[in-house]
Amino acid sequence: MRVLNFYSAVFADQLRNGRKTATIRLGDKSMKYYKNECVLVTVGYQHSPRERIFQAVIDQVEVKRVRELSPRDIEHDNPEFRRVEELVHFLEQIYGRKVSVDDHVTVVRFSQILDPPPELAHRLSGQAGTQN
Repeated sequence: MRVLNFYSAVFADQLRNGRKTATIRLGDKSMKYYKNECVLVTVGYQHSPRERIFQAVIDQVEVKRVRELSPRDIEHDNPEFRRVEELVHFLEQIYGRKVSVDDHVTVVRFSQILDPPPELAHRLSGQAGTQN
């Protein structure tokens, strides 16, 4: 299973409460992430223990230039930001290099996969062979 990892613990709360439903990655990652792919969403640093947050399905993978990002794209990545300038500054901190509005980014939108409550799963398994 592919992993969609986030480095900052700040994102763990945003992910858990559904405020972060996308990630904007620098460069063209369209060959790495695919629509309808199941991924494990984690938080942690490379070569360190990571926290499993949830499983998700990728809803959309879109490559565009930074200047083409909408306020909605940016907000789904980081609920604290709305403007391209804020995102550019953030990306520069993460990637440790200058980011231009002409750089390509990949917007990966995802949805958490929820397990059904045990009582619903039990009822559904008991009715698996019946039809209306």
